[in-house]
Amino acid sequence: MPTAQQPDTPNGSASASLADTLVALAATADDASIIDAHLAQVVRLAVDTLAAVDYASITAWRGQGYTTVAASSDLARAVDQAQYADKAGPCLHALEEAAPVGVSDIAAIMSWPGFYRAAHGLGLHASLSIPLFAGSGKPIAVLNLYGRDTATMAPLIAAVRAVYTGQPPPATDRPGGIDAGAQQLLTGLTQALTVRATIQQATGVLMARDNHSPAEAYRQLRLRAAETGLSLTDTATALLDGVAGPH
Repeated sequence: MPTAQQPDTPNGSASASLADTLVALAATADDASIIDAHLAQVVRLAVDTLAAVDYASITAWRGQGYTTVAASSDLARAVDQAQYADKAGPCLHALEEAAPVGVSDIAAIMSWPGFYRAAHGLGLHASLSIPLFAGSGKPIAVLNLYGRDTATMAPLIAAVRAVYTGQPPPATDRPGGIDAGAQQLLTGLTQALTVRATIQQATGVLMARDNHSPAEAYRQLRLRAAETGLSLTDTATALLDGVAGPH
């Protein structure tokens, strides 16, 4: 089938921001060849941008199992592999539930023994696994953030949870310690979820109007994007504007 015009290609330049890359990923078709390049750039920028994070990786389901698509170090890859071996851990839970999973104190975790042994043994004290979405709105991967300092990771965990739930964090967890790098992550996630909502609303219009299944509605939206040369986001926005009529 025709492929919709894709957002900017990751180029590793200094101008590429973490927020921009997350938004570009959300607007990219799930099966586009550029997906893995976006994911690799997210890992690189996360480690470069987030002061609380020492290591990062991307978990995805490929073929018959989970795999680490990109990692900032072998240490992050080892913690991921321990979870795959156990078929349990925060990164798998985040992907399955499409919700962020934060572990503010790895030393106290009892739910995932394999994860605990690997992470604690490598000197990690906190982690945050964040589901990432592409054009269809389904989670395609998880960004795993690993840190050695629980005090700096805790505000980040609370703030990311708040972005996904749409609720402010509890008073005791309010992210007062959020720095500019963490704010860039939060901005990117917020904007990516907005892109996701726009595309989902447009597919909902096609489902209701043309009696399409969700998969067919998404396919039709992609065809429209390919025919017009617009991105999925712009195509979805134009469709919604047409339904709303003139203001």
